[in-house]
Amino acid sequence: MNDSLTDDELLAYLDEQLAVERMTAIEEQARRSEELRQRLAALIQSRDSSELSVGEVWRRNRLSCPTRATLGSYLLNVLDDDQTDYIRFHLETITCRYCAATVEELQQATTPQPTATRRQRIFESSIGHLRQE
Repeated sequence: MNDSLTDDELLAYLDEQLAVERMTAIEEQARRSEELRQRLAALIQSRDSSELSVGEVWRRNRLSCPTRATLGSYLLNVLDDDQTDYIRFHLETITCRYCAATVEELQQATTPQPTATRRQRIFESSIGHLRQE
């Protein structure tokens, strides 16, 4: 089964650029297969010892990812059509895990919380600052 994994897919796995389901499947295979772990180690060594290509720099630094502010603007529906289409493509087709996590975090931050929940969170965050006498 390890033979069906390409080097490009394993490198994307190492850079956490695959969909969650695929990342999980490869991780489970790696836990069971010493051969796959050795192959991953060899890819890491090869990747880290060679000169970086433009594509590698692009992938590692996630240069195609929109900024947090742009993702926030996307959620507010204030971007032009081209930007909105790109972000939708980035999130839905490319399935960028980093941007999806940012969008989820921004959505949670803008969702109003009930007063009791908000008070509980404030209490839990400040309990260590209260002194007992």
